[in-house]
Amino acid sequence: MKPVMSETRTAIIGAMIVVLGPVSLSLYTPALPALVEAFHSTPAMLKTTLSVFFFGYAFSQLACGPLSDAFGRRPVALGFFLVYLVGSVVAAFAPDITWLLIGRGLQGVGVAAGPAISRAIVRDQFTGQPSARIMNLIATMLAIGPALAPTIGGLILSSMGWQPIFMVMVIYGLVLVALLALAVPETNAAPDPVHVHPARVLRNYRTLLTDRGFMRPSLVIGFTLGGIYTLAAVLPFVLIERIGLTPVQFGLAMVCQTGSFMTGSFVTGRLLRRVSADSLIPVGLVLVLVAGAAMAVATRIFPFSAVAVMLPVAVWAFGIAMLLPGGTTSALAGFPHMAGAASAMMGFMQIGGGLLGTSLASLVPNPGDAFTIVIPCMAAAGVAAFALLRPGRAPGGPVIISAPDLEISTDPVGLLGAAGDEIEAKVFDKTG
Repeated sequence: MKPVMSETRTAIIGAMIVVLGPVSLSLYTPALPALVEAFHSTPAMLKTTLSVFFFGYAFSQLACGPLSDAFGRRPVALGFFLVYLVGSVVAAFAPDITWLLIGRGLQGVGVAAGPAISRAIVRDQFTGQPSARIMNLIATMLAIGPALAPTIGGLILSSMGWQPIFMVMVIYGLVLVALLALAVPETNAAPDPVHVHPARVLRNYRTLLTDRGFMRPSLVIGFTLGGIYTLAAVLPFVLIERIGLTPVQFGLAMVCQTGSFMTGSFVTGRLLRRVSADSLIPVGLVLVLVAGAAMAVATRIFPFSAVAVMLPVAVWAFGIAMLLPGGTTSALAGFPHMAGAASAMMGFMQIGGGLLGTSLASLVPNPGDAFTIVIPCMAAAGVAAFALLRPGRAPGGPVIISAPDLEISTDPVGLLGAAGDEIEAKVFDKTG
């Protein structure tokens, strides 16, 4: 279709939409220890607030893509972001932990529209180089958001308390809803309700879930990236309560995670000029396993310190950067006829990994034990999936996968951020 918005306008709106998820997660994490005291609760219960966020996010992501294909981008985005706005208000004025859980769950449902809608409005209007330019700008914003949000959240917490953190989310939600209502035209020229026909949707997802060629890389990425999402629930208590960092220092420490992932993406982009993406999956898995072993052993041998905690986290993030290109393309390449469903299901498994990890971490009373037990088990599960689920189908020839579908299926929460064009199609296309 003929573009209804300029490249710049599309990029700015797409970036604002997609950053909502990581900002809503990363702004909040420095406040977790303070919220234990504010609500007279326990670390386990506060970790559950992340579990319900991931729960809402995971299942809503499966629905928002088909809904926007069926009824249009604008009404679906407005509906989901209104849910987010209501959740933010509930969380900001929560009188007890129950209402905070409800608010965070609604926020998770609302932000699920971000990845699907932002990429869809690009795909509806642009292809080729214009699309690549827009996607690269969106990726740059996605890199900045997770890197800065924990520090900003720490500053807000230190100066004004925990409620203003949610008020920032309320304001952001209001801006997005107003923007969509007043300044964003519909980009889906041919919405078709057949896209939400239950039989069709269920048939596609059943096909994916019974295919080892899809499940193997999806579970590998789901467990390893899910480990990073689980760390979002564990690290605030380890670094702030146990080690004694301030909320601002915690935010700065989290830059190690994002920075390591960006460095790994840069290195991977260079390696892919010489080797295949699939060959880097075992290398990335080994790094994740080494990081998990270090988490399990190092802090039992040496005293807990920021270095002892964040060094394995950085190695883990670097390893994920190496396995993402091969894992993502190998999972999606077998399903060019249902790439949207495959990317949504793959994203669901990654958020589901975070849901599983945070739920298990909530069962462990001591956050330090969750760090040394639950996270390493996530690494072991990823290795087990890779070793045991040998694909039955032989890989076919090269398949072109759109950058939007790759983006939706890769770190849908955006917690790690992206590394400019190295994590874009220029990296993922080099799979030969």
